[in-house]
Amino acid sequence: MEMSSTRIVHAPPDAVWNALNDPAMLKDCIPGCESLERLSDNEWHAIVATRVGPVAARFNGKMRIVDPTPPTSYTLKFKGQGGAAGFANGEAKVSLASSDGGDTALSYTAKANVGGKLAQIGSRLIDGAAAKMADDFFARFAERVAPEKTLAIAQAPAAETAPSSHWVRYVALAAIVIILIVLALRGFK
Repeated sequence: MEMSSTRIVHAPPDAVWNALNDPAMLKDCIPGCESLERLSDNEWHAIVATRVGPVAARFNGKMRIVDPTPPTSYTLKFKGQGGAAGFANGEAKVSLASSDGGDTALSYTAKANVGGKLAQIGSRLIDGAAAKMADDFFARFAERVAPEKTLAIAQAPAAETAPSSHWVRYVALAAIVIILIVLALRGFK
């Protein structure tokens, strides 16, 4: 299985890099993650519970960072055992670049191999589950990395209280609605 994408995170690259290297942040963002412990500077132990179609598994595995180039890129190698459900291993190449308005373009290419019962259920189901996990991860990640900016946008109309400028409130409200629609279309709910 192989998948790649670029996501825009509304935070500067340094903040995104720090969040990508924070086990507590990642544990909160990875769907089904029960634990994520740093074993060394470049190695983590993870337990992730997930379901792919009819197969439920609790993966116990390790992730290792190789070729880190702070704060722009690294490769994450992973391997895990899911008991009777099978195994998964592979790698993800992650890169960060500055984007418009101080945001960060986070690009990744992931390759994975699965075996056991997981391999028997078919690649369409596995690809769909992997895409959903990635979407869930990035929605949570974007929400946690840049909540201050979203909060500041949402609070902007409240600062305007002059009675003679009602139209400013309506314009600000319309701008917020447009921003929320654009964010929803981009997948950041």
